[in-house]
Amino acid sequence: MRRTLPRSTRVAVAGIASLALFGLTACSDDSDSDNASDTSSESPSETESESEAPTEEPTVSEDDESAASGSQPEWANPVTTPGEKITTIEAGDMTVDVYQVGTTKATKTGQFVDPDTNKPLLAVGDEIVFVNYVATNNGDDIDLGSSGVSVEARYDDWPYMQGMDSVVDDALFEAQEVNDGAFAPGSYVDPPVYTFGSGQVISFGENFIYQKGSPITFEVSVTPVDAEGELLHDERIEAEGAATIS
Repeated sequence: MRRTLPRSTRVAVAGIASLALFGLTACSDDSDSDNASDTSSESPSETESESEAPTEEPTVSEDDESAASGSQPEWANPVTTPGEKITTIEAGDMTVDVYQVGTTKATKTGQFVDPDTNKPLLAVGDEIVFVNYVATNNGDDIDLGSSGVSVEARYDDWPYMQGMDSVVDDALFEAQEVNDGAFAPGSYVDPPVYTFGSGQVISFGENFIYQKGSPITFEVSVTPVDAEGELLHDERIEAEGAATIS
């Protein structure tokens, strides 16, 4: 899931005994080979993290209107809506529309290898598909932390305990008109409190191996924060929706 929010925004977010036979070992593309590590099948790890927390301080005018007054939060990337809607997920007062955008060839290897074959799960030249998540707050204002709105996609026949692999390449996201995270550059605040206003919309997406005709499940998770940016786990929202990648 990759992720709300860069490289991403989402449950993050059963059958463990049987799936443990399919453990993963982390790998990285050629440019990040120094970060690769060999791990056991029970403990896969990523070599290239996709943090969705922005890294720069914003400049915010004191006379800005309330968060609920605009179509998208001030901290968010411009909303994009390419592709064809394949499902809508109701997560509390939020809706997350999932769009299948398009396919392309992987320009890098993914982050994981199968320890049984020592081959990457996602290799250069493999066909990948992009999906776009458009989240709308239909309720009251809600304060989010750096994890924002999280969405994780998983094919129903995905054999690994680890989530699905993806390609980290800004140019591919730009070509598909998909934000790699919900947070805009320069949107960092301290404490990390990002108000998602009533009626506001954000969008972000991800890519993974293309399996035409495969049923897939999308898991959404949202954990609000208090005024100090501390996660309110008791108020966590979780939901999921099913679709088919065409």
